[in-house]
Amino acid sequence: MLLDFEQPIAALEGKLLEMQKLADESEVDVREAVKALEVKIQALKKETYANLTRWQRVQLSRHPERPYTLDYIAGMADKFVELHGDRTVADDKAMVGGLGELDGQSVMFIGQQKGHNTKQRQFRNFGMPNPEGYRKALRLMKLAEKFGVPVVTLIDTPGAFPGLEAEERGQGEAIARNLRDMFMLRVPVVCVIIGEGASGGALGIAIGDRVLMLENTWYSVISPESCSSILWRSWDYKEQAAEALKLTAIDMEKAGLVDGIIKEPLGGAHTNPDMMIKTLKKTLIKTLKELAAVPAEERITQRIDKFSAMGVVLQ
Repeated sequence: MLLDFEQPIAALEGKLLEMQKLADESEVDVREAVKALEVKIQALKKETYANLTRWQRVQLSRHPERPYTLDYIAGMADKFVELHGDRTVADDKAMVGGLGELDGQSVMFIGQQKGHNTKQRQFRNFGMPNPEGYRKALRLMKLAEKFGVPVVTLIDTPGAFPGLEAEERGQGEAIARNLRDMFMLRVPVVCVIIGEGASGGALGIAIGDRVLMLENTWYSVISPESCSSILWRSWDYKEQAAEALKLTAIDMEKAGLVDGIIKEPLGGAHTNPDMMIKTLKKTLIKTLKELAAVPAEERITQRIDKFSAMGVVLQ
């Protein structure tokens, strides 16, 4: 799948394939030309992805070939055992979690899961959890706290499911309870936005000692399309809305709302999933080691102070 701004790169790559085919089928020496074109393609890629607009980064965050939560867990964790159910209503397939080993240490992994095809997307409710999903997540966090196991959350959702049945079962209460209880977890908590981080649906598992974002992800109270539809009564202004929302990883770090950015492979995480998974694993191992050295009470105080300072203006 090619995005609009990737078309010039694709055109040059097509020419490169033609030249390579010509070299294979004839005795014409095009090695210098091929080398020059490869350099040109690499330079164009660097320029393109270094100057993406906010809307273009939103598009990259939604690329259907990006790795999702279970892909990261499968690539990072050994002996992963998925745990199911909220012990009240159901097992929400949009929220997954379980125990696995990260560099020999037990870790509770939790995250929203999307699907790689239409059937999987329907099964996972497009990564939009119901209240039982957030209650399952909190149950697993409490289990991790009981056994002294750190928590890693992977966030990728267009929002909590907005259906009437979700509201009837207490969607707002479930998210609010997660916010309150995550502040007081005695174990280290690392939250990583790996795709879309929309509204309370993302925030419901995003209260942590460290909140990190992959380079081409977004984190905001509302999506650009929804913002556009509210302000302009149309989705046609989504690009302007994205600029106004300042929702990219760079924006969030500048505003002090996240603690760091994890670099993606050139072109996005989907261009080299294995490299992206290795990079995230390395970052998580380092971060968890740093947090393990801090006493629990001090960690909780720092967590509360960090979030309490957000949005505060000092005169």
